[in-house]
Amino acid sequence: MEEPSKSPLPEAFLRFLQANGIDPSIYIASDSTPRYLRLKPGNEAEIDGIEAEIKCKLEKVNWLPGFYSLRPDILIANSKSYLDGKIYGIDAASGAAVSVLNISPGDHVLDLCAAPGAKLCMMLDLLGDSGSVTGVDVARHRLAACRTMLQKYSLGDRCRLFVADGTTFSLAPLRVDSRSRSCESSFEEKDERFREWTSRRPWKERKRAAKARETMSLQSVTTSENPELIFYGRHSGVVGLSKNKLYKTMSDLEVSSCGYDKVLVDAECTHDGSVKHIQKFENWGWTTLQRRVLDAVRTDSLTLLQLKLLRNGFRLLKVGGLLVYSTCSLTVAQNEDIVEQFLKENAPAELQEINEAEEWPCKSGRIPKTLRFDPLTSQTSGLFVAKFTKLGA
Repeated sequence: MEEPSKSPLPEAFLRFLQANGIDPSIYIASDSTPRYLRLKPGNEAEIDGIEAEIKCKLEKVNWLPGFYSLRPDILIANSKSYLDGKIYGIDAASGAAVSVLNISPGDHVLDLCAAPGAKLCMMLDLLGDSGSVTGVDVARHRLAACRTMLQKYSLGDRCRLFVADGTTFSLAPLRVDSRSRSCESSFEEKDERFREWTSRRPWKERKRAAKARETMSLQSVTTSENPELIFYGRHSGVVGLSKNKLYKTMSDLEVSSCGYDKVLVDAECTHDGSVKHIQKFENWGWTTLQRRVLDAVRTDSLTLLQLKLLRNGFRLLKVGGLLVYSTCSLTVAQNEDIVEQFLKENAPAELQEINEAEEWPCKSGRIPKTLRFDPLTSQTSGLFVAKFTKLGA
């Protein structure tokens, strides 16, 4: 059994922090860092009742609409307000990353690393009654948790979820008015058109899906013929659509005008900026930290993955659209170095000023126009944020 460290943080991790210019005291400051929640729009009158139920005063986050802070020891998961879908937990820094996209009604939005789903919910909150959100994640069980969240908060009407590799995903947004289609109950099964989604699918359909998953388990997601669609809302554009049209990929020429308006690449990372995550290693064992955060081979593979995700997200962005790249790492290698390499490779990519940040409790990254959140500066979890637009030819 591993001996507990006498130091709050192991020497190897302290050297890692020093090499990245990260103040180790952020891992102590987290004890006083508040939790955050977002109030689902339309429930503003419920604040007094929510406070009475969780026995805690909610402090409005003045710099981020719809967000409230509460003491770090308060748990909301068993509260009626949470179970009824009136509130959901999401760190304010993550909410800021979503808000940087400036999502407007009618936008077609791509969340390329959608799990665990809080940012996806916020996107749909902002989208309103037109447009769509496409959520993609390589882990089926994590994306299934996103589906559960969408159903719980009644936010899935304009969303579709695909189990797919975000570095190769190529499906177009469905730029049609799905309301013009019928509910499609008259379509015959042989037409291979999508009926209205239900969790209680016919036995034959469940059997086909199980067989498809079995086939996928023998292949990597990247070699699978099509991404697996595990959820779609009534007005996501899927109902009544043929499978051939749904799985139509976009050429580079088509993307310029028919790609996504907004793309979020919240990439997989070492999670060292998620202070509560790092503190879990006290229980898991610091050797686990060595393997997951400090191991050079793993971090090299992660930075390659992050660059591939950013490249593909940008490829799917239409000209004039906005892309946000974020990670909950505070390392230069996973943030500024990725941004610099990406900009060298992509002449149409332009880093954008994040004007909202003038009122935000954050600091500039090592590259101008990028942002960093951390517990000491922001009273939030750690997060890096960069915003790009795609220029025309």
